Amino acid sequence: MANREQLKPYLLAFPGPLRDRLVAAVLSGEKTSTTGLLVEYEAEDEELPPVGERSALIDSDGREVAVLELTGVRVLPLGEVDLRHALDEGEGHTSVAEWREDHERFWHSAEMREALGDPDFTVDDTTLVVAERFRVVERLR
Repeated sequence: MANREQLKPYLLAFPGPLRDRLVAAVLSGEKTSTTGLLVEYEAEDEELPPVGERSALIDSDGREVAVLELTGVRVLPLGEVDLRHALDEGEGHTSVAEWREDHERFWHSAEMREALGDPDFTVDDTTLVVAERFRVVERLR
């Protein structure tokens, strides 16, 4: 690890059980996509990552556990997320409706609303999301 360049952290959810599950799904190969909110990037004044960018996947303890490479990034309305993307998130969803219900629960959580600085934040079909695809390039532990 000491001989490689410093990589930007790749964070899934917030530290805790959900992040632990998602990191485990990435490391097992079940999770090859994820979805964030465009408003998260705007709130942090952050540009969308380019295809080909490599990042360090971070676990709940703040450790780098893998190097990921982005293979696809697209912005689309939440209502246009397709079944392939939902399945590739590796969270066991079998339909887009099931995937969306789970994600809305997260996006409407007090923790997410606090992170966005909007206690009334909600999503609908027109909310812009960032659908990312990635691959594990290297496991670090």
